Amino acid sequence: MTRYIRPLVQIGPARPKTALSLTGGWGWFTHVEVLSRSAAPQVVPVADLDDAALSPLIATRPPVAGLSMDRPRVMGILNATPDSFSDGGLHADAQVAVKAGQAMRAAGVDMLDVGGESTRPGSETVPSEEEIARVIPVIEGLRAGGAGAISIDTRKASVAEAAVDAGADLVNDVAGLTYDPELAPLCAARNLPVCVMHAQGDPATMQRDPRYDDVLLDVYDYLAGRIAALETQGIARNNIVADPGIGFGKTLEHNLTLLARLSLFHSLGVPILLGASRKRFIGTLGGAEAGAGRAPGSIGVALAALNHGVQFFRVHDVDETVQAITLWQGAMTGKEK
Repeated sequence: MTRYIRPLVQIGPARPKTALSLTGGWGWFTHVEVLSRSAAPQVVPVADLDDAALSPLIATRPPVAGLSMDRPRVMGILNATPDSFSDGGLHADAQVAVKAGQAMRAAGVDMLDVGGESTRPGSETVPSEEEIARVIPVIEGLRAGGAGAISIDTRKASVAEAAVDAGADLVNDVAGLTYDPELAPLCAARNLPVCVMHAQGDPATMQRDPRYDDVLLDVYDYLAGRIAALETQGIARNNIVADPGIGFGKTLEHNLTLLARLSLFHSLGVPILLGASRKRFIGTLGGAEAGAGRAPGSIGVALAALNHGVQFFRVHDVDETVQAITLWQGAMTGKEK
């Protein structure tokens, strides 16, 4: 029977001597939840676990694209597209996009995620040449202005290569580096960090009727398999970030199931990225039809994920999220920083 180990994360000053630090970050734990496909969940103390189960949970995560993983990191969404679900057309002009990215940097964002192809439900594939034409002027403009860490949100090797040449530091692929067989070798050769996301189906079809045997464990197994496969292709585990893919081939119930046990994904041994910002389920639960009205709900989900020790947050509303995280840290730890 395969066991899945989920740390029950705690945060705050009342830390027992038996507690273990979670991934070198801000959380700690004294117990874990043991999950399986054939038995009810069971809570056990860390003393009951062997080194193999504990090792991925307590190992300090190395920096990603120069960013240490000892505090939450905010990735600002910068879509240079006419049709993204929430901000389509807002940053389609390169100069406008660069100014928006600079404003995000001033607000305290840690990384800018530049994309040139919408992956909203029902979207169609954009030709590589068009995607490159959208993102390269933005990345070049940001890099010229000293924009800090930049991610390229793409499924295609040719786009990633052009973006990295222009100054991108990380490849963020919603297809988990499965869409283009040339992408993983490129990232390995360039020693690039990658973000591997789970999605069921492609953007054009993923929301038609998503089904799982057990959404939490199915997503975990997929990501574990992709990480192992990428390692065989030359991408080191310390260059991999995992994203459970909220809203990508998942119903509202699937999303909530994943969010309730997000800390399971620490057992993958890599940093976790959450991309729930302005997703449809937030509008459904929060009563916000328009994407721009979902900032409060998006921040609520992010703060819940902080309690699971999630390291990266991909968001639209940078100013509000950075402020919320800062206050969350102060309120939970009793310290200003």
